[in-house]
Amino acid sequence: MQYYAAPMEGLTDRVWRQAQQKWFGPEGTAHRYYAPFLSPPENRVLIKKKMAELAPAANSGAPVIPQLLAKDGELAAWMIGELRALGYTEVNLNLGCPSGTVTAKGKGSGMLRDPAVLDAFLDAVFSHAEGPISVKTRLGVSSPDEFAAILDIYDRYPICELTIHPRVMRQLYRGQTDRAAFAEALPRCTMPVCYNGDVTTPEELRALETQFPQLSGIMIGRGFIADPALLRRARGGTGASREELRGYLDDLYHGYTELFGSAGCAVSRMKAHWFYLIHRFAGSEKLEKQLRKAREPWEYEVLVNQIFTLPML
Repeated sequence: MQYYAAPMEGLTDRVWRQAQQKWFGPEGTAHRYYAPFLSPPENRVLIKKKMAELAPAANSGAPVIPQLLAKDGELAAWMIGELRALGYTEVNLNLGCPSGTVTAKGKGSGMLRDPAVLDAFLDAVFSHAEGPISVKTRLGVSSPDEFAAILDIYDRYPICELTIHPRVMRQLYRGQTDRAAFAEALPRCTMPVCYNGDVTTPEELRALETQFPQLSGIMIGRGFIADPALLRRARGGTGASREELRGYLDDLYHGYTELFGSAGCAVSRMKAHWFYLIHRFAGSEKLEKQLRKAREPWEYEVLVNQIFTLPML
């Protein structure tokens, strides 16, 4: 079974990918790291700052898979060609993002509203692009009953792998994933299938492997940010030690400071990571509130030192 790191905007960037592999690899390294989505520019002029996220020199280690968010199939195919020129083989199409700012433009899971539009998009992509193309999807917009028609469309194309997040668009990330609907759809999929959604512990990972041994992979998102040693634990290794977690977080902080050219901007990015990580420390509620309010780098650094005096769970 392959383990994948999910693309999460503002979290699973190149700074995180390198820090996670440095401190918790090789036993804790994912087989693949899916990068947060890029949108192909309509003028077909690549923006250097955005493309730096996928610079091969900044992504050594386990394979990185670029993800595209688009609604113009020919434009997406052009961008796939540009990514292949950088040395990337597989490219992933994002048909699962439920964010309102994305779906209002008919992108992400917003494309699932109209099967004819979805079909035309995929036809344009696969008619103009070569090489492996995977897809990340949801079950539908408002009901998992929509997925049968959506899957009929996916089955028409040579999708190299279909990652299914078994929620509908309107759920966002609320409520439970619909594993019953996933189990019902799985036998009808003609391509390899990866599961994604609410995998936060090694026990949940192993339970999925037992229930669905035919999966090609399992993709982990929020659980990986909350526990960067999750895959090491799933493979029978140890959890994150205090020293490892401190080194990992320090590398993230310094990496973001260098990336953004500002420790203040790095503090904002670190808060996103601490949102998931803070619960690893017993009695952290008061410091968590203070951390949310911190603005200055010195405030952040003092609070992190205090957090690391607490017992780890």
